[in-house]
Parts: sequence; C-alpha cells; structure tokens
Amino acid sequence: MAHPLMPKATAVWLVENTALTFEQIAAFCGLHDLEVQAIADGEVATGMQGLDPIAGGELTQEELDRCAADPDSRMEMAKPNIPLPKARTKGARYTPLSKRQDRPDAIAWLVRNQPDFSDSQISKLIGTTKPTINAIRERSHWNMPNIKLQNPVNLGLCSSDDLEKAVALARARAGKAQDSQAQPVDEATGPAAAEAPVSVDQAPGTPVAPEPEPAQVNPVAHLAPGETLLVKDVSKPAEEPEPEEPPATKVSPENAKLGEAMATPDVLKAAEDIFAKTSDDAAKDAVDDVKES
Repeated sequence: MAHPLMPKATAVWLVENTALTFEQIAAFCGLHDLEVQAIADGEVATGMQGLDPIAGGELTQEELDRCAADPDSRMEMAKPNIPLPKARTKGARYTPLSKRQDRPDAIAWLVRNQPDFSDSQISKLIGTTKPTINAIRERSHWNMPNIKLQNPVNLGLCSSDDLEKAVALARARAGKAQDSQAQPVDEATGPAAAEAPVSVDQAPGTPVAPEPEPAQVNPVAHLAPGETLLVKDVSKPAEEPEPEEPPATKVSPENAKLGEAMATPDVLKAAEDIFAKTSDDAAKDAVDDVKES
C-alpha cells in the first residue's frame, strides 16, 4: 500500500483536524499506533507543521468523511491526476550538465583499466558517444593534456552495481571469444587415437597377457676391484685428509747476521772445550758408579 510523502507531518495534521482513530491514521501514514498516540500526546514531532493531504492530492474529502463515520474502515490513497513521466527503456544515458566535463576522465580510466569493454558498453555506462571514446583511445582528443584517470563511480557518473555488471559481461564475452578461437580437438589426435592398436593376429575380445617384468640386476656383483657404488640421495664418504707437513721455520735476516757474527774461531774453540769437559766429567761419573757397585 502506498503512503503519503511526509507521513509524520500528515499524521500531525490528521490528529489535529480530524476525528479519526489512531489505528486509521497509523494505517494510512504507515506508522505504529503508539507513535501516533505519542504525536497526539505531544511527545513526538513537537513543533512540526502539519501537512494537509487533501490539498496535496493524496486524500479526498469523501474518503475522509467515510472513514470518520466508520472507525473500522481504512483510508486509501487518492489516484494522482498529474501524469507521471514514462520510464525510458532505450536511448543514451542522461548525464547532468555539471558532470559532463568529467566524462573524458572516466572514459580514460575505463580504457586504461578495463580493456575488455566495448565502445557500446562505455557509452551506455557513462552516456557518451563512440567518436569521443575513439578520440581518447587514440589520444587525439582536443583536451588530452588535461585528462586525468578517475573512477566513474567516484565521479558519480555510474553506480558500483552497474560497473560490476559491465565488468562481468565483458569478461564473459572475452571468455567466449577465447573459446571460439581455440582449435577443436581432432578425432585422429584425440584420446581415442592414443590407445594402442590391436594387432591383426590377435582376435578382438582375446585377453592380452601381461608382459614379463625385466629381472633386477645386482649392481654390487659387477663392481671391479677398487670401485665404489654411489647410491642415489646418499652422499659420498669424505676422504681422510693427508697429514700436512710442518712448515719450515724461516730465519729472519737479524738472526742470520747474529749467527754469522758468533761463528768466529775463538767462539768455536770455546764451545769445543766446554763439550770436551762435559764428556770427560760424564765418563768419570760412570767409572765411579761402576766402582761403587
């Protein structure tokens, strides 16, 4: 059921100027009974100016008198005498004058981010013409340096639902085009041709004997002396490192000069005397030990 354009204001006028019940006013205005009672008590819509539904053409005086005489009846909206505009089913989308200057930005955004869109989809979505779309796509538009990419939803040229529907339709068309361009499967190269042909000697329906599996060969038995067997995913054992020779001590130039200075005849003779005395003392000690034993 249709309701008045301003239900609360209409309810205020009916409460103040008619003897209708709260149920009748609530049913006509689309409100709750308690809400209408609160309006009558002054708790809701305080200071609101009432709206006359008879002057607005939403209610007739005859309907009001009928329901006032019968509390159980309900009022009905009056049929409007003003002709309603017809819904446009075909034609280009209307774009307000204040937003027509934003259409090139939206066209550039769609051409850049939705390459699957056709010119007819863009023209219906934004309300433009195909020459304008081609000029922006070919970058020959007269205002091309000042065009900026902007989403048509943010500019208010279309709704998000319309854009999503256009995207889904463009993707579906692109998928069908790719399927039609794909080469059909040839019967000769299809899965049926991949099966092994039946030999002439073998009659159809005869069970085919399975082929014997090749005997496994032990690789260890064929190893030559000194060879090793490498198993997959197993690393080769590391060889023991050979002992390194100790590095030869390097004689510094200072130590070499000191040795040459000490290798004099006097020093060598003194060294021989020391070693001779040491050997004589050791021999005497050995003789004494023998005698004591």
